[in-house]
This record gives sequence, structure tokens and C-alpha cells, in this order.
Amino acid sequence: MHKYWGLFLVLILTFSCKEKAATEQQIQKTELAIAPIVKPIKRHFGFNLDDFTVKMDTIRRGDSFGELMLQHKVDYPKIARITEDFKDTFDVRRIRVGKPYMILKSRDTSETAQVFIYENDVINYTVVDLRDTVRAYKEKKQVKFVEREVSGVINSNLSEALLEQGIDYMVTHNLANVYAWTIDFSMLQKGDKFKVIYKEKYINDSIYAGSEGIDAAYFEHNGKPVYAFAYENDSLKSIVDYFDESANNLRRTFLRMPVEFGRLSSRYNLKRRIRYYGNKIRPHKGTDYAAPIGTPILATADGTVTESTRRGGNGKYVKIRHNGTYSTQYLHMKKQNVKRGDFVRQGDVIGWIGMTGNTSGPHVCYRFWKDGRQVDPLREELPKAEPLAETLQPAYFNYIAPLKDQLDCIAYPPQPVEDELLAGELSALTE
Repeated sequence: MHKYWGLFLVLILTFSCKEKAATEQQIQKTELAIAPIVKPIKRHFGFNLDDFTVKMDTIRRGDSFGELMLQHKVDYPKIARITEDFKDTFDVRRIRVGKPYMILKSRDTSETAQVFIYENDVINYTVVDLRDTVRAYKEKKQVKFVEREVSGVINSNLSEALLEQGIDYMVTHNLANVYAWTIDFSMLQKGDKFKVIYKEKYINDSIYAGSEGIDAAYFEHNGKPVYAFAYENDSLKSIVDYFDESANNLRRTFLRMPVEFGRLSSRYNLKRRIRYYGNKIRPHKGTDYAAPIGTPILATADGTVTESTRRGGNGKYVKIRHNGTYSTQYLHMKKQNVKRGDFVRQGDVIGWIGMTGNTSGPHVCYRFWKDGRQVDPLREELPKAEPLAETLQPAYFNYIAPLKDQLDCIAYPPQPVEDELLAGELSALTE
């Protein structure tokens, strides 16, 4: 009886979500129906292109700003002024092969360059206005933000579950960062589930320009659900953290692992026996994460680099002192990215996976010290970050309520039905 009651509740929630979606869709259709038709204006980068002769191209090997301007009849004194007086805005030495540019030329017989526009990336561009008083300034293209909902069921790994839906890899990266302190992504299980709400950026309504950070997420690992909501907990410093449905901060003082998607290949084990050494006990005081050569190795917490060197079986390694209690070490690097005395932040790339020292394959041996003694980081109760301040919690709960409803209403992609009996019961209840 309890089983049927649970199924009945699932059906109620499903129908409620469908009804909500249908209502929202009808509202959107009504809004579209009354939207006025606006005739497009032929403008680009803030200029009316009908006023100029337009040349569009990309920077080629051997091109320089000076040569391009001379080819388009710009006086050398103007070129020299741009080069000298506006280097903080537009450093002509840093134009890169393959970057698009546009030259707006006068519509008379001289076709002299009036404006040079250099696209730094898909959103940012630099304008060099050569008319009258020479000036240079940076601008951004108008970006449209489109909310997107995605979900998935893990069959192998998180990246594959998202990439097979055509989702930008940065969403995988961002989701891993949200749950970096609470979920060990090297230990995901088949059947783990996730739902994500985030925004995609588009230029001119059609050109994809990347994704924003995650607004809200749900991850079910080993049957344990964890909600995550982005919230600004310090408006003065514009600090955004992720909190669960009870306002607990998902962040910890330490990341669970020093690589985003490494595979746990060997655990901390003081009684490990190695066949190569005659099956003798050789304690392994590190935790190994296997990953391809060149995979970034991340600092698991803020701290100061005390060693960045190469020594014996450790190969190239970095050691970080986090405070008077904790230190960490990262062995067998291909190359270090920090030097002794550097201060690093949690998540900074401090080196790359390699095979230096005594190792049979590419991995990082992660060692963890507490009070001067090496311990197993996977068994340590890592200190948590502060929860959201009580004074901010009422506003927070009001903010996340609709987001939580939205997450709960997101359906998972169709999966093969493994339990035919359950499928039959659901079918009987819907008839």
C-alpha cells in the first residue's frame, strides 16, 4: 500500500509540473502574438554600415596594425599616435592571427579608413576611430541571456552525460565546481542523477557565446539528494556562494580531490604489500588519482607554497602550508606552475599530471598532513565554511522557493525501463 501511495504522489507532482509548464507556454504564446514587428536597422558595433564601405577580414600571419592602416590610406602620424597614446586600450603588438576585424572606409573615391574594429573575442571588441580627433575605446556586443534547463542520468561519467546532449563543456566544469566539496566525482555511480538551471549567452539572437555560472542544481549521488543555489552572501564584496535548501554552505575548507575528473586509483593504506618488493609491507601514505598527462592539478585549499622542486621518487612536486594545522603535497608532476613563497587560492592550477619519480602511470599522489602527521583525507571530517547568516536567511528562502519548484519539475531524459513491474504499476494508475 505504501508503494502505491508513493507512486500516486509522483504522478500528482508530474501532472502539477505539466500543468505549470502548459500555463507558462500559453503566456509566452500570448506575449509573442501581441509583440510589435520592428524593422531591423543595419547597424553593427554601434555604426550605421550604410554610411561606409565595409571591409571584413581576419588577421593573417605577417599582418601588423601599421601596415593595414597604411594600405587603407591612413596617415603615419595618426598610426603613430594610436601606437603611442592608446597602448593601454589597444596594444597594437598584441593583435593575434585569426582574430576578425572590420575596416569602415569613406564612401568617396579615396576610400580612406575611418574606423578600425578589432574583435578581442566573441563578445568584446576594440574600436579605433580615426576620424577627426583620434581615439580608441573598448566595447561589448549586446548579449542575450537565455535560461536553459538540463538533466541527466549517469551511465559512465558526468562529461559524457552532458556532452551527448550537446551541452557546452563549461557546464560540466561549473557543475563540478559547485559540488567539488560535497561529491567525489571519481566515485560517481551508474544511476546518479542531476538537474541544472543556467544561462546561455547569444549574440544577435543566434550566435552562441558561452554559458554563465550555474543558478541552481540538484545532484543525487548514491541515493542522497543535494540541492545547490547560487546566492550573494556579501553584497559589498559581490561574493556568491552555493547553499543547500537549508542555507548550509556547500563549500568546505578543502576540495575533496586535486583534479576535477581523476579516477581514484590507490587509497591511503599503511598495510599495503607490493609484489615488486617481495610482497613486503610498504605503507602508502598518499591518495592517488589517475588522469591523462597534462591534466591540471588544483590546490585543494588556500595556502602558501613551501616547496616546489624535484626530489627522488616524488619526482616534481608542490607542497602547500594552509595554516598551522593542515598541509598538502602533490607528487609526480609533469611541470609545476608555482614557486616557493607563492600564495595560492583554492582551485588554482599548481601543476600538471605527469610521470616523474617512481610511478607506473600518470597520476597525482595527494598527501595530506594534519598537525604534522600524514592522514587519509578521505576519512577526515573536513571543516565546513560558515552557513548563510541568519539575517539573510528569510530573503534566501524566498529566493530559492521558485527555483526549487523549477528543479523538481525538470524531467530526466528517457531511460530504458529496467523494472517492468514498476512500469506496469504506473500504467495501471494512469488508466
